Amino acid sequence: MSSSKITWTIVDEAPALASFSLLPVLQAFTQNTGLEIETADISLAGRILANFPEALTDEQRIPDELARLGELAKTSAANIIKLPNISASIPQLQEAIAELQSQGFDVPSYPEEPSSDSERELQGRFAVVLGSAVNPVLREGNSDRRPAAAVKSFAQKRPHRMMKDWPESGSKTRVAHMTEGDFFASETSTTLVAATTARIEFATADGPVEVLKSELPLLAGEVIDSSVMSVSALRAFYAEQIAAAKAEGVLLSLHLKATMMKISDPQLFGHCVSVYFADALDKHADSLSEIGANVNNGLADVLSKLDRLPAEKKAEVEADINACYGNGPALAMVDSRKGITNLHVPNDVIIDASMPVVVRDGGRMWNLNDELQDTLAMVPDRCYATMYQAVMEDCQQHGQFDPSTMGSVANVGLMAKKAEEYGSHDKTFTATADGVIRVLDADGATLLNQSVKAGDIFRMCQTKDESIRDWVKLAVTRARAAGTPALFWLDAARGHDAEIIKKVEAYLPEHDTTGLELKIMTPVDAMLYSLERIRRGEDTIAVTGNVLRDYLTDLFPILELGTSARMLSIVPLLQGGGLFETGAGGSAPKHVQQLVNEGHLRWDSLGEYCALVPSFEQVAASSGNERITVLAQTLDAAVGQYLENGRAPSRKVNEIDNRGATYFLARYWAEALAAQDADAELKQRFAPIATALVDNEAIICAELLAAQGQTVDLGGYYHVDVVKASAAMRPSATLNGIIDGLLCVSA
Repeated sequence: MSSSKITWTIVDEAPALASFSLLPVLQAFTQNTGLEIETADISLAGRILANFPEALTDEQRIPDELARLGELAKTSAANIIKLPNISASIPQLQEAIAELQSQGFDVPSYPEEPSSDSERELQGRFAVVLGSAVNPVLREGNSDRRPAAAVKSFAQKRPHRMMKDWPESGSKTRVAHMTEGDFFASETSTTLVAATTARIEFATADGPVEVLKSELPLLAGEVIDSSVMSVSALRAFYAEQIAAAKAEGVLLSLHLKATMMKISDPQLFGHCVSVYFADALDKHADSLSEIGANVNNGLADVLSKLDRLPAEKKAEVEADINACYGNGPALAMVDSRKGITNLHVPNDVIIDASMPVVVRDGGRMWNLNDELQDTLAMVPDRCYATMYQAVMEDCQQHGQFDPSTMGSVANVGLMAKKAEEYGSHDKTFTATADGVIRVLDADGATLLNQSVKAGDIFRMCQTKDESIRDWVKLAVTRARAAGTPALFWLDAARGHDAEIIKKVEAYLPEHDTTGLELKIMTPVDAMLYSLERIRRGEDTIAVTGNVLRDYLTDLFPILELGTSARMLSIVPLLQGGGLFETGAGGSAPKHVQQLVNEGHLRWDSLGEYCALVPSFEQVAASSGNERITVLAQTLDAAVGQYLENGRAPSRKVNEIDNRGATYFLARYWAEALAAQDADAELKQRFAPIATALVDNEAIICAELLAAQGQTVDLGGYYHVDVVKASAAMRPSATLNGIIDGLLCVSA
């Protein structure tokens, strides 16, 4: 039997640990079916090792799997299960490097402030590891994200209990954004008439022209845009909101995307830290500079490096920092018990995960006393801040959403070929002086032009015509299939969106839109329209750009389902393959912490279960292998049973966790395979497996629970010991015997 292939990505944190339990089940159930499940390591540690092999031993070297998958994604053979990976901030990168070095891997340290050409070259090599390094490489298609029917039905029958009422006495919570000097205000955009190779230059009044990027291939029909964040306006905004939060008696919080927007947003974060703690940081600027403290990495970076100072000086700096807390507004907390604030680490509060939780928690965040309190949520750039404010105002007027009745907002997201990758890649720069940053075509003609002051942040992005055309097609396809309105979230007052609107209006007539409700609305109007519908229990499709895709596919699922990890995320690749994404990993670090401390992993692999169904269906469709169709149908039935019987992991130790959930998924799948009549061989093979899994339920569950309530040694965080992690995630000898026995028999 010819073999088809699914590639399962090895990633980080909780999803990676859960794979140690789930993968053996998948490989056993698909053995001798004409389907091979291979793995590819795209974890943060794996990316570091793959990109810095020169000092490693032969045994330590690993292939660059991300590069391989990037090429695979451009073919019709691609069938990739993509689990959530770390989009590394600099602190996370440094932690991962230190861990690898402690394990005997000779990888270089990250040069945070390079002082030589070799260090600058090294920093450039690390750029392919930082931030959203994985998704742009694999996403050779646009995104179709929605709750699976079984998941939505279950969520309404058994709504999650995390929603907190908005206070009837009124809420002071609001979203604050800049009114001038932000990216929105300065954005200009154009569509290329002809292909060219552009360059980006920085010119000052009296200095030589500096080439920031020498070769930038652009295609005919491509939309390009540029914008600038004025640092002086940004700092004035922060100062104004700090004073306002103090006067209003609310928590101050900052919501950015320092992981995905790895160049721009850490700087926006650092400016907030330096404004809030200005009295202390300005007073001790020379000392802090000497020890290499970097506010872009958060207050934690400053505090961690104070040990390099004499004890008396360290105490003085700490006292002055603590005084800033008393003089300023209370900060939203990440961990009240440990005193970790919103401003400690840039990747602790990520906007797409943090803002939905503010809504879920009744417009509040946690304060130092571990109590919920209203917040002034700073989202500096206006591009999408106004959308979040619309949600707050809607809840203040109408109250909390009801997961048992609310409709869904699916998403069709423009992201193919690195579309709209703002602030994260090689076209984002910080101005070193006053001047002009311009984009010139091959003939030297100016395509885009931005005046800058020293410290301002310039960003440029590209969106290819092929990606936009496919996005419009996917929107029409999904609107037809779902029978619901599809809204293009685009603002004609914004430079980039105005160009995209022209293309949407040009490409929609290429499709049969008879009977479809397709609208173009500003993000605020689209949000209000969608909120009105979901409160009536009606569904809507949001057709958005890449950043809004990221934000909305957390916002609505967290409210509807309790987590975005339960969404079905399909990326139909442009060349005919498929990328199947399994959810969001924003809470994964806390899950790992609980496993290490209590032996309990509460990660729910439902996203992985759901993604496998369309992945199997694609294999069946492309290969004509009906056996894979049976696997898909029975797995879908098993997921339904998993939900109906409430087998999701509990948050509490000594109750069912991810390992128990995997057992029940395997059991229900085996039962469905044993009950079906479409494939007699599969029926015969799985009948005894189903019986064994059912008959041994009590023993298996007891063995799984016995592994809880104790600390777990994984041998690492970013680079775990495979033997230790496998032992931790497969603690039931009885279950292992059944699954491994199936592998042996099948072989």
